[in-house]
Amino acid sequence: MAVTKTHPIKSTLKAAIDYICNPEKTDGKLLVSSYGCAAETADIEFAWTRRHAIDKGTNLGRHLIQAFQPGEVTPEQAHEIGMELAKEILGGRYEFVLTTHIDRDHVHNHLIFNAVSFADHKHYHSNKRSYHFIRRTSDRLCKEHGLSVIVPGRDKGKSYIEHQAERTGTSYKAKLRAAIDRLLPGCHDLEELLVRLQREGYALKRGKYISARAPGQERFTRLKTLGADYAEDALTARMAGRARPSRQPKQRGGRVSLLIDIQNNIKAQQSAGYRHWATIENLKRIAETSNFLTEHGIGSMKELTECCEAASASAARLKAELRETGVRIEELTLKMKHVAAYRQLKPIYDRYQASKDKEKFLRGYEREIILFEAAARECKRLGAVPLPSTERMQAEMDALTARRAALTAERQKAQREEQDYAAVRRNVEEFLSPPRQAPARQKDMELE
Repeated sequence: MAVTKTHPIKSTLKAAIDYICNPEKTDGKLLVSSYGCAAETADIEFAWTRRHAIDKGTNLGRHLIQAFQPGEVTPEQAHEIGMELAKEILGGRYEFVLTTHIDRDHVHNHLIFNAVSFADHKHYHSNKRSYHFIRRTSDRLCKEHGLSVIVPGRDKGKSYIEHQAERTGTSYKAKLRAAIDRLLPGCHDLEELLVRLQREGYALKRGKYISARAPGQERFTRLKTLGADYAEDALTARMAGRARPSRQPKQRGGRVSLLIDIQNNIKAQQSAGYRHWATIENLKRIAETSNFLTEHGIGSMKELTECCEAASASAARLKAELRETGVRIEELTLKMKHVAAYRQLKPIYDRYQASKDKEKFLRGYEREIILFEAAARECKRLGAVPLPSTERMQAEMDALTARRAALTAERQKAQREEQDYAAVRRNVEEFLSPPRQAPARQKDMELE
């Protein structure tokens, strides 16, 4: 399981970076990486970037922790996942230092990144939206690497205190959900459910929303805050035998959906209402499949297979082109950063070289000299010698950004086509395959 959390760094940035780079925790600093800066001078480079920002904010940087299930991942693999996460969530626009700690029973990553972007000098805004984006990205990367994750939506909207309370069995919300789930099957309507909750000791409050309070609980809890399955309309639907809203198959407006395997669907076997809905829904999906084949002029399984392969190849090609363009943008962004720093600091460095008392000059401009030498090294590494003009680099960046936007739109369209063709093929194969015997009938035949 991998989880993430973030908190701001308001002071002692160097101390925070020194802590996460501790050789005893990072296998002798073998598990230390950085982007847009050097780990040894990151605090100086962060400060230089912030110096150019209009909105500097109060945070010097942000600290993110990504932890993994004990024994599930190697330190090297965890570090690789951490780099993928950092580059994806920060978009190659913020300097960062990434380290992997191996001093505990579980491997975990520390990521400290600048609070200000070196690309546009805008401040990083941390909120629920950015946190959930980090969480989703981390979960996806862990899945791609075959690691376990927290089930999406299960902890949605829970505070840390609520999450801990639920783990220890002291959560009022968890107990209320459990009480509703236990009482609901025997209720005919919402009023009967509320009466039974009162018998369980819950105090109820009516208003725009229904709220309940357990014995000893300080505040009332609105039922709708328990999750999508506990809103008033959802409870009424559940008592009528319909599926929970959180488990209801999502509609894919205007797109082909897969047929529901009613025979092997547990909910269809347990709920007559769901089985009825699924039967009608499958008729609609068969019609969608037929219309798709007609609109695309597909008259045989061979033609359908060829279309599927072509759609997959197109999506893969666009994905590769998009990745290549992203790499070029990332390299150019770094080049523009270091070239700008080189130009701005070159006069100071020239004065340092010409000074008769270099030690005295260095004491007054040590940070600027360190930054210039770092920028000079990076310019050489990136092939920016002689220095390219700012106008030429900006024109190249504009062209690459426009290309990335066009490729992104094309790829989204290609992915939709690939998914539609795959769904159509599965539906056709399912529709043409011979009917299967129900499991219960098979068991009877074996006994005979």
